[in-house]
Amino acid sequence: MADIKTKLFADFPPVNTQEWTDKIMTDLKGADYERKLVWKTNEGFKVKPFYRKEDLEGLKSTEALPGQFPYLRGNKKKDNTWYIRQDIQVTDPATANAKALDLLNKGIDSLGFRLKAKDLSADYLSTLLQDICCDCIELNFSTCQGHTVRLAQLLTDYFNEKGYAPESLTGSINFDPISKLLEKGKDTRVLIGQAAELVNILAPYPKFRCIAVNAADLNNAGAYCYQELGYALAWGNEYLNTLVEAGVPAALAAKKIKFNFGVGSNYFMEIAKFRAARMLWADIVQQYRPVCTRTDCKNTAEDGTCLCACKMDVHATTSTFNLTLFDAHVNLLRSQTEAMSAAIAGVSSLTVTPFDQAYETPDEFAERIARNQQLLLKEEVHLDRVVDAAGGSYYIENLTASIAGQAWNLFLQTEEQGGFLQAATAGTVQTTVNASNKARHEAVSRRKEILLGTNQYPNFLERADGKAPIAKACGCGGSHHSTCEKPFEKLNTDRAASEFEALRLQTELSGKRPKAFMLTIGNLAMRQARAQFSCNFLACAGYEVIDNLGFKSIDEGVEAALKAHADIVVLCSSDDEYAEYAIPAFQALGGRAMFIVAGAPACMDDLKAAGIENFIHVRCNVLETLKSYNEKLGI
Repeated sequence: MADIKTKLFADFPPVNTQEWTDKIMTDLKGADYERKLVWKTNEGFKVKPFYRKEDLEGLKSTEALPGQFPYLRGNKKKDNTWYIRQDIQVTDPATANAKALDLLNKGIDSLGFRLKAKDLSADYLSTLLQDICCDCIELNFSTCQGHTVRLAQLLTDYFNEKGYAPESLTGSINFDPISKLLEKGKDTRVLIGQAAELVNILAPYPKFRCIAVNAADLNNAGAYCYQELGYALAWGNEYLNTLVEAGVPAALAAKKIKFNFGVGSNYFMEIAKFRAARMLWADIVQQYRPVCTRTDCKNTAEDGTCLCACKMDVHATTSTFNLTLFDAHVNLLRSQTEAMSAAIAGVSSLTVTPFDQAYETPDEFAERIARNQQLLLKEEVHLDRVVDAAGGSYYIENLTASIAGQAWNLFLQTEEQGGFLQAATAGTVQTTVNASNKARHEAVSRRKEILLGTNQYPNFLERADGKAPIAKACGCGGSHHSTCEKPFEKLNTDRAASEFEALRLQTELSGKRPKAFMLTIGNLAMRQARAQFSCNFLACAGYEVIDNLGFKSIDEGVEAALKAHADIVVLCSSDDEYAEYAIPAFQALGGRAMFIVAGAPACMDDLKAAGIENFIHVRCNVLETLKSYNEKLGI
C-alpha cells in the first residue's frame, strides 16, 4: 500500500504558494485579487481564498492535544459526546415531571426546568423530580434571580434527602443578574452580592455550576461572533473577580461558572468561536493562579495552578435571531447547521431551538424534530466519536486565531472601561451590540445577508393564517424586588426577519393582495432572469405574482396585464431594449397600474424624465422599496 501511495503522489509535483497565486492571478485576468477573492468579515479581519500548511506556523492551536491546557481542542480526550438538552417551562410540577420522564425515554439526557419563583418549596421540587434519576442525567434550573439562593438550598436539601453522592450530580443553576440588566434594563446589581453565598451552598457538588454567563443573549440580539465571545470573556471575568474578592477560592469560583453561548449560521466561524473561547478563558483563569483542593489531582501546572479550573464549560443554543415566521420549516436548515457547528466544536451540551418558536409555544412535533436533529448528529453522523474533528484544518485554525485576536482586543477594551458590569451600566455593551443589530437588519433589507424564504425566494402561496410574532417572556413567574424602573439601555432582540414579516403581515391583514404582472418581452434570457428576480422581489411583501412566457408586443402585454386586473406591471427585458420598450409600455398603461422597470439600465435618466419612477435591481434596499410600494398602493 505504501508503494502504491508513493507512486500515486509521484505523479503530482509539489506546488508552492507562489505558483498557486500566479495561477489565480492568471484566471482573474487582471481583476483585483483583494476585491474579488479576499473576504472582509464582520469580525474585522480578512479571510484569504486558500490556506496551506505554512499558515499554521506559530499558531497556538497546534501546541496541545484534546483535553490538554489551554483546551482549544476541547475538554475531552476519548470522545466528543455532549448532553442533548430540552427545556421545560414549569407551570405545574406534576405535569412537568410527566413530560420530563417522557423526554428521557426519547433521547434527552439533559433537562432544563424554568421554575416559577412564587411556587418554590420542598414539595414542589419533590414532585417535579419524582422518579427522575438525578445522577444519570444533567439537570439545569432557572428561576427569578432574587430567588436563586433559595432554589439552591432546596435542591441540596432534596439531593441530601435522596442520598445522592455530591460528585455524581451534574447540572447548573442559572444565576446571572447582569443578564437581566442587559435584557430588561433593570438594575439588578444588588443581587450580584449573592453569588458567593450561592457558590458556597453548591461547593460540595463539583460538577454542579451556578454562575451563568448568558452570552446567548448577545447572539440573539444580533452580535457578531467576536462581540459575543469578547463580551462573554469580560462577563465571566467580572463574576470570577467578584467571587475571588468575596473570599471564594479562585479554583472553586472558576469551576462554578457556566457559559451559555448562542450559535449562528456562520458555520465555520462558529466552530472557530468555541475553540477560541476555551483557549482564551483558560488563559484568563490561569492568571488567578487557582489552587486545586484535591491532593490526588494530576492536572496541575508546574507552579501548582489547577488546570481543571481553566476548563470552560459551554452550553450552546441555536440562535433565535435568524428564526422566521414565514416559510418556518427553513428554520430547520439553519438550526441543523448551527447544531453541527456546536457539536464539531466540542460543546458540553446543546439545545436546538424548535423551528416554530418565533410565532408560537413550540408544539410536540416541533420539539420532537428539535430533539431528533441532535440524535441524528450522534446516531447517524457520529459527531460524538471524534474529538476536535476541525483540528488541523488550515482554514479553521486560522479562523480560530483571527477571531481569538479580535475577541481578546474587545475583552481588553472592556476591562479598560472598568470591567463588564461598568460597561453594561454605562450602556457601552448594549450600544455596541444594538449597532450590530441595526447593521444586520440593514444587510437583510439589502439582501447582503440572506434569510431564505423571507428576503429571498419566499413561498409565493404561503399565508400567515393568524400566525404572529410572539414577544420574549421572562418565564420565571416571579416578581423582582427591585424597582420597576428601567434605568439602563436594553438589548434590541428584534429578529432579523421581523421587518419583512411586519411588511408581509401588513399586506395580508389589509385584505388587499396586490397582483404583480410580469410583462416579459425581448431578449429571452434577460426577460426570464428579470422576471424571476422580480417575482422573488415582490413576493417578499406578500404580493401575488404572475409570470409569463413572453409577449410579441408591448400592446399585447399591457392588454394581458389589464385583463388580469394587475395592480403592478413589471417590464422585464434587457438593458438595451428598455430604451425601446419602457416609455411605450408606461404610456400604454396610462396610470392604470403601478409601472416598474426590472433593472438599472443606462437609459434610466431618460426613463425618469418620461415619468417612470420605479426601478428594482440588485442594489435596491428591498425592504424600503417594498414599504414605499405598499404606501403607494394604499396598504
